[in-house]
Amino acid sequence: MLAPGLYVVATPIGNLGDVTLRALEVLRGADLLACEDTRVTAKLLARYAIKKPTTPYHDANAEQARPRLLAQLRQGARIALVSDAGTPLISDPGYKLVREAVAAGVAVVPVPGASSVLAALMVAGLPTDRFLFVGFLPSRQGQRIRALEEVRAVPATLVVLESTHRLAESLADMAATLGPREAVVARELTKRFEEAVRAPLPDLAARYAAQGDPKGEVVVVIAPPGEEAAVGDDATVDALLSDQLLTLRPSDAAALVAQKTGRPRREVYARAMALRKR
Repeated sequence: MLAPGLYVVATPIGNLGDVTLRALEVLRGADLLACEDTRVTAKLLARYAIKKPTTPYHDANAEQARPRLLAQLRQGARIALVSDAGTPLISDPGYKLVREAVAAGVAVVPVPGASSVLAALMVAGLPTDRFLFVGFLPSRQGQRIRALEEVRAVPATLVVLESTHRLAESLADMAATLGPREAVVARELTKRFEEAVRAPLPDLAARYAAQGDPKGEVVVVIAPPGEEAAVGDDATVDALLSDQLLTLRPSDAAALVAQKTGRPRREVYARAMALRKR
């Protein structure tokens, strides 16, 4: 029998992802399931023939729902916090509930399982001894570039979540800000059409700009600074220059791209002036 407390339960990410036996034990033993979306959780419960009361807990209703959940926890309830997919609190609502539960002396129990962040790191083939989860980047380009500049010098692999309809432009900003680092676009992890595309950031930006928005959910894993891919073609330099010329003078754009690619500044400046004339 479960002890009283708040259980943070990871659920399957996709069709091929299986819930752990420990998670099933908690779901069956809990008094109440606090769900990011009760309709999504209902499908999981039906799959394993589990019948438990559910209540919504998400960003929109958290301020109203949290006091009720905390009151039940103080009275000895066993509540499972469940996200739509993956591990709760990782780009999902819930940390305030955990924080206040801890402050109230309620036991908080992790029930690990699927995580798109860790799944992407597993397939990326990039250093995993130190990584930074950046989360979702801002939707506006200026804010997105500033966010990337803040983590540019971090000596760690970067893990970024991104919406598919912004993927190409976001990859272009990553290439312009972080340089031609090796990166992986991991899409639809643990689902039927999962894939991992590996290439330098400029090449990935060009690929997704050409083929259009992919479907599904995306995680981008980027190599640490100092592990830039070799830049051996003019197309990559031109792609970086094109992005920088949107906001910088040719001389400034050339200086930045030359620094990132290792190409002679005079040569890069000449390419920048040629691009301006097109």
